[in-house]
Amino acid sequence: MKKNKIIFWTCDYSNCTGEGSLARKFIREFISKDKIQIKTLNSYNIFNFKYIKPFIIIINCWKSYFKGYKVGYINYLPLWNFLIFLLLPPKTILGPITGGALYTKKNIFNFLVRKFIFFIFYKISELIINIRFKNEIIFSTDLLKEKLFEKLKKRSKFNFVLQNIKFKKKKKKNIDFLIYFRKHDNKLAFLNIKFLEKLIKLRLKIIIVGDYLHVSGVKNIGYVAREKITNLQSRARYTIYSGENIFSFFILECISNHIKIFINKENFTKIKKFKKFFINMNDPREIKKLEYNKH
Repeated sequence: MKKNKIIFWTCDYSNCTGEGSLARKFIREFISKDKIQIKTLNSYNIFNFKYIKPFIIIINCWKSYFKGYKVGYINYLPLWNFLIFLLLPPKTILGPITGGALYTKKNIFNFLVRKFIFFIFYKISELIINIRFKNEIIFSTDLLKEKLFEKLKKRSKFNFVLQNIKFKKKKKKNIDFLIYFRKHDNKLAFLNIKFLEKLIKLRLKIIIVGDYLHVSGVKNIGYVAREKITNLQSRARYTIYSGENIFSFFILECISNHIKIFINKENFTKIKKFKKFFINMNDPREIKKLEYNKH
């Protein structure tokens, strides 16, 4: 084994995606840069599809392993995908494990898969991890913590994404709501359209980034560069939680820019970290406050 050299293979090392940001944060905070090399697949590769790409990366991990390097695997590492944990080389350094996203009953098939099938996959992955990986296990959030057996829970570190959040200097706020929207069955279920319609009636300035949202009264600007998103976040007062991951990188950037986040009552009660930034959208008094502040 070649000493003091780790080859880290990553599915996404972009600075404008959540997965890429997670990989960069992991490298920045846990690894000595002079002892590693980062490798990723060409973004135009035919195998770029997210469910295939991890297995191409696994093949490359084995190539590096047989050359005598220590290897690491970062991102696209959901706990339900037990095949990744089974097929990686022994002693691979694992990036933050993701999963445990919230789900609703609006899409019954999606609900059943995530609640029951994924749980079985979680247990298979957990068994494999306990047998094949002896280092400390890092989880992106703590959404899976209560689902784990004590053996793995005791040697794991949770809420990696919440470490070392830096609050930015407050700027003048001239955008009422900045909302990230992406077309996805589970994410669409979390976007509270009725609440959004209440905001539109107040004639608030609402900007949508990401996929086009076909709702009148909002301004869609599509996918824009990270620098543009950062600028918009610095000027926004509020956002709406519209995904299954409470602490997505978009939400974390909102927190660092002092943006308050409207979230439904059910998920509001589950928040333990940074609770002062979250607002219960089911509380009618909060709409009254928005209306009063508008006038």
